[in-house]
Amino acid sequence: MSAHANTGTVLDRILEARRAEVDHRKRVLPETALKYGVKAATPLRDFSVALCRDGLNVLAELKPASPSRGVIREPFDPVALGQSLEAVGACALSVLTEGEFFRGSLKNLRDARKSIQIPVLRKDFIFDPWQVWESRANDADSFLLIVAALGDGLLRDLIALGREIGMEPLVEIHTAEELDRAFAAGARILGVNNRDLKTLTVDVKTSFQLIDRIPDDCIAVSESGLRTHDDLAKLRVAGFDAFLVGTHLMLAPDPAAALSSLLISSPGTL
Repeated sequence: MSAHANTGTVLDRILEARRAEVDHRKRVLPETALKYGVKAATPLRDFSVALCRDGLNVLAELKPASPSRGVIREPFDPVALGQSLEAVGACALSVLTEGEFFRGSLKNLRDARKSIQIPVLRKDFIFDPWQVWESRANDADSFLLIVAALGDGLLRDLIALGREIGMEPLVEIHTAEELDRAFAAGARILGVNNRDLKTLTVDVKTSFQLIDRIPDDCIAVSESGLRTHDDLAKLRVAGFDAFLVGTHLMLAPDPAAALSSLLISSPGTL
């Protein structure tokens, strides 16, 4: 399925656990049943258009926990969070659905999406066509593909399947080599992750280093390590269309207030 070799990194450990879980779930719920679920799913919302509005477009992430920090937010109410973040200007939501390392769930995604009008991205470790069908059957409007976790052929096939169903995926890269692979596979929404998924270190310079390699006809999203309005404003000037912000919001006592501060400049800032 994937050309990614297990070298003991955090990403490898997560993928190993996800493969075992997906194999089990595929036996319980065959792809044929998921395809019926896709036919019954609620209408798609346009994820690409949401990322290209005028201004600072924040893809706000609902994340209960992470491998690097453990539990981030408890109690965790996806409906209240989704509604409050939409109200202050989130362009879309990203919802973690991986359970073991991030304490996410597809139920969180479904519940949040029912309560809002903006598109919702399924944030998970996707490496099997079955998971793409599962994403749409659970009302996701887009899904994440991590180039570092996928072989070239599989990456291309999963992008194509998403489009067949009506979902344009967010294709995540961290290096110039991964960016070239994403282009070759036909990616149209490119997420530059400032977090190295193998070491979990974060450096926003990654986005600035790679933005000039992303063509204007692609949608560019900067991900991870974004904490201030100034961060977003500078990245916007550099050429990014949208910004994925998760941990910063989830750690805040009031995530909606934290998002509002990111979107609105204070005196003396850009």
